[in-house]
Amino acid sequence: MSFLQNFCVRVFYAAVLLLAVLVLNFSLMHLAPGDVADTISQSMGGADQELLEQIRADYGLDQPYLIQLGRYIGGVLQFDLGHSFFYNQPVTQLILERLPATLLLVISAQMVALILGVLLGVISARKPNGIVSHFVTFLALFGYSAPVFWTGILLLIGFSLQVQWFPVAGMRDVTISGGFWVHFWDVLRHLVLPMITLSSIFLALYSRLARATMLEELSSDYVRTAHAKGLRPRRVVYRHALKNSLSPVITLAGLQFSAVISGAVLVETVFSWPGLGTLAFQSIIARDTPTILGILFFSALVVIVGNLLTDTVLQWIDPRIRGKQ
Repeated sequence: MSFLQNFCVRVFYAAVLLLAVLVLNFSLMHLAPGDVADTISQSMGGADQELLEQIRADYGLDQPYLIQLGRYIGGVLQFDLGHSFFYNQPVTQLILERLPATLLLVISAQMVALILGVLLGVISARKPNGIVSHFVTFLALFGYSAPVFWTGILLLIGFSLQVQWFPVAGMRDVTISGGFWVHFWDVLRHLVLPMITLSSIFLALYSRLARATMLEELSSDYVRTAHAKGLRPRRVVYRHALKNSLSPVITLAGLQFSAVISGAVLVETVFSWPGLGTLAFQSIIARDTPTILGILFFSALVVIVGNLLTDTVLQWIDPRIRGKQ
């Protein structure tokens, strides 16, 4: 099977999986006690049965389950995720407004965790009993065991309240005026602490896995042969061993993408980052079902696309995988 054919098959499976997630999320929300009418009536201070029935009719909740599901799936296919009664805006518009902030946080955190994790893993693998190796082990234990919200609170206390190097909350300072670079550095200053917080736990995972895979590769026969032929140690490590050791790390990064999205909810809440995580938290408090379903759909879409891209990158990096397709 060619690369293009294999990619098309994976896209088809991804679409089927996304549809299954969509049906499951809608079904769970449908089975949950209460509905939009109950929430709206509570916010109004109460309502009689006639008004509740009118609200359910306006939202289509008086229709059978299969009709509601069909209408919802039809709306999703047309990029219509419903209307938020709490924000009084289309859910698609709400998500598209918050999506860039979440993508910026998630992608930057993943990139930092991957690059630093692989770099620390390679350095520690070259000297397994050195100081750097022990530091990577300590960093992995600390980063993996510390709750992400606790790490964020500590960083806020240390670098925003005590030394005041970084802003306390938000994504930008509305009082700042200037050109592109002024706003760029402002957003970057706001991004540093949330990015470090979100990347801390994944940095620990990637560094440990990169260290283990590099130790295995450095003890391989082809590495000993390369040293025997007189190749420079740096070239052997970074041109030969590193490329073969990246596959498990990239695979783990793809599998951890869902954890990154869920971790972003806590991080965005701690730092008041205006992304999907904050929107999800506020929607859950308000029981805004259409918005919650829309966020779950977009989260599933991001995770599925992330795993699809991971498989594609693995095939590009490792020729052995391409040969098995």
